[in-house]
Amino acid sequence: MKKVIVVFVFLVIGISVNAQAAKIIKQVSEAGDVASFELDCSVQFQSLAKGLRYNITRHEFKGPELKNSYRLLLVMDGFYSKTLNTTMTISAVLSDGTIIEAKKIIEDDGFFDGACTLKIKDPKALLEANIDKVIVHADKDVVYTLSAKNKEVFKKNLSNIINAK
Repeated sequence: MKKVIVVFVFLVIGISVNAQAAKIIKQVSEAGDVASFELDCSVQFQSLAKGLRYNITRHEFKGPELKNSYRLLLVMDGFYSKTLNTTMTISAVLSDGTIIEAKKIIEDDGFFDGACTLKIKDPKALLEANIDKVIVHADKDVVYTLSAKNKEVFKKNLSNIINAK
């Protein structure tokens, strides 16, 4: 009975550690006019779905407009396409039906490297809507469906990036 309890405790600790939001790394340019905030992926990337990891970056530009830009880097583990293409389209489908889409220009050899960056125009709207699935349009559409837990961690990470100072 004690062994079962010990195993259960380690399982719960392991799950809670994986469900925590990532730390934020802040970098400021030498001139001090651009600050960048991103998730700490030095140990591992955050998981969005099985085989799909991500990082979120915010660039804050100082000046009269004080404009921010947000980017979502998607990394697909072991993704391979048999078809040689010049571009590949990756779509993130939100729960409200909105589709964020990016075309990735593929290397000269025609092979996709498994990573794509999507621009996030309205991060606060993305906080309110959930990403339901990510679709990679290749030989056939590869669909990554997100779990409720991963959606929750993603929202927490996005919120932390938006509010980082």
